[in-house]
Amino acid sequence: MFEKALPLLESHFGYNAFRKGQEQAIRSVLTGENTICVMPTGGGKSICYQIPALILPGTTIVISPLISLMKDQVDALIQVGIPATFINSSLSFKEANERIRAAKQGKYKLLYIAPERLESYEFLEDLNGMEIPLVAVDEAHCISQWGHDFRPSYRHIQQMINNLPERPNVLALTATATPRVRADICHLLNIDENNTIITGFERENLSFSVIKGQDRVKYLQAYLKKNEKEAGIIYAATRKNVDQLYERLRKENINVARYHAGMGDVDRAREQERFLEDKASVMVATSAFGMGIDKSNIRYVLHFQMPKNMESYYQEAGRAGRDGLESECILLYSPQDVQVQRFLIDQSSDRGRITQELEKLQQMVDYCHTESCLQEFILKYFGEIETDTCNRCGNCLDSRTSIDVTKEAQMVMSCVIRMGQRFGKNITAQVLTGSKNKKVTEMGFNRLTTYGILKDQGAKEVSDFIEFLISQELIAIEQGQFPTIYVSPKGKDILLGHEPVYRREAVKVKEVSKNDPLFEELREVRKSIAETEKVPPFVIFSDAALKDMCAKQPKTNEEFLQVSGVGELKLQKYGLEFIQAIRGFLETHPDYQSEIQAESTVPKRSAKAVGDSHLETLGLHQNGLSIKEIAEKRALVISTVESHLLQCAQQGLAVDFIKLIPSEYIPLLEKAVEEAGRNRLKPIKELLPEKVSYFMIKAYVYYLSKNK
Repeated sequence: MFEKALPLLESHFGYNAFRKGQEQAIRSVLTGENTICVMPTGGGKSICYQIPALILPGTTIVISPLISLMKDQVDALIQVGIPATFINSSLSFKEANERIRAAKQGKYKLLYIAPERLESYEFLEDLNGMEIPLVAVDEAHCISQWGHDFRPSYRHIQQMINNLPERPNVLALTATATPRVRADICHLLNIDENNTIITGFERENLSFSVIKGQDRVKYLQAYLKKNEKEAGIIYAATRKNVDQLYERLRKENINVARYHAGMGDVDRAREQERFLEDKASVMVATSAFGMGIDKSNIRYVLHFQMPKNMESYYQEAGRAGRDGLESECILLYSPQDVQVQRFLIDQSSDRGRITQELEKLQQMVDYCHTESCLQEFILKYFGEIETDTCNRCGNCLDSRTSIDVTKEAQMVMSCVIRMGQRFGKNITAQVLTGSKNKKVTEMGFNRLTTYGILKDQGAKEVSDFIEFLISQELIAIEQGQFPTIYVSPKGKDILLGHEPVYRREAVKVKEVSKNDPLFEELREVRKSIAETEKVPPFVIFSDAALKDMCAKQPKTNEEFLQVSGVGELKLQKYGLEFIQAIRGFLETHPDYQSEIQAESTVPKRSAKAVGDSHLETLGLHQNGLSIKEIAEKRALVISTVESHLLQCAQQGLAVDFIKLIPSEYIPLLEKAVEEAGRNRLKPIKELLPEKVSYFMIKAYVYYLSKNK
């Protein structure tokens, strides 16, 4: 039966090859094996049951807790000519009955249902009247009590399967299952653990960053301004945070939507539609939003506060870049986040899970504080042993210089102690900057020796510096109705002059993707068609497909069929409009040469082609130019040249790292690595002079790994 799979993939979905793991999963299903498939978000899990559904007789049942995802997936399937529907609580009793009747008559190849339906005896009887060859269990981690999103209704799945007249195959699918959760899924769904397909958890198009000790709102506003044309999600921990951010961003004239459980059903649905249809570019939401959002063109996910566990974080961050294009996942961390999440965990009704939830929270805190590769940290959390640094996350590429702020830190902590260690950071900043605020004078703080010792700075600047000291655990927070700050034991060591304090430059915001006028033109064409058909734009074509059109510039039907994501049906429905738009654009822009074109050609069902800018850097390095000379010649910053060379090394290309390190530092590096080991960079850095950069350490460690 598998020989039918590839032609169906090409004709319906427009791809001429399967992604990693898809073929193995489909073969396993078609040979009658119960199977578990673990793929990262955006890895193409749905193809693993949609293709078998087309090949097998009858109707495949897809169990999903995600009402919004059901609608998106059904819309997308209908767009490519596959009969599908869903039954969930969004339908009236009459609508649900009509769909059940049609399903019994065999009118659908796929029927999506919510797990809560399995609690209804009448619904189980209706299923008995259908031919069901396959049951696909999406978000299968929900069945495990060890998972981060346990749903009791999932426990009815096996009973439903046992009661069907003909026993169907089972395919369990998840993106965020630790080894313990995977074993639980197999046990509960009668899957042989040997039938486990894991493609790896890494998302090669995502870059991860943690921002600490900076003004979160200021960073967020700058980021949104720089990426105003792109779609993104901002996650906040509480409804109150969402509402405050939403109002603030609206005042900044940012096209923003919001979503949380405290809103009415109608308001939530309206806001979600605005975001899905690109009528709002930014969605501010709690974790209640997006667990099934199939919007493929989300270019960034920013967490305004730290989530409570790694599973939630990776699932939420994974909503970026589902189309395979480069996207960013940024976590804006503050130590106060830990207390917020502890409070939310403590409010949990399931007291038996609190200890487990607190352990998971600590691992999330560890992620925020690691100076090692962030992607590698995530992969190890999910049980991957053979991992390597990603060379694209904020830690791998961090080449910011550090400045000595020991004196300023001592001034701040001295002021905190003189104020009795029972006030908040804002009034402390006012005292340090010499504010004549009424409260400052009434409390007599204007008579302290530390009053005004940082008067050359603004109160906001000093408040940000206090936030940095909190992130370094030199100042701690005493939670209460009004949080107060005090000097920690670690901070007291700094006050006594035992250790210095260094602060890196602030992280600068960057554009997620480059501007391409043809891409913008095609985006408008897509939006117009989507409005006419009343579906989200990404259902028509993904951003990856539009980028591929920019690269290939198809002018005939045959050429349009070569675009990634274009099948026969989409050619017939939309080919003419896009081809005419491309022809018209090229006529009015005869000199059009898109930089993106060279960097983002998307072969049929493959990863995004990598730009060759790093290869140009490598050529100059191999011709004997120094990093500084390469930067000047190519008009790049030094950190970009360094990251290019590390990227080349990752790809197995010849980089002479030892030439990039001043010879006088080699013995120092050798001694530091011998003492601290190679596993973490920070302990090595602490043993070296400030002039020895993290890049030099990475270069030396890489040299050792290849030559010793």
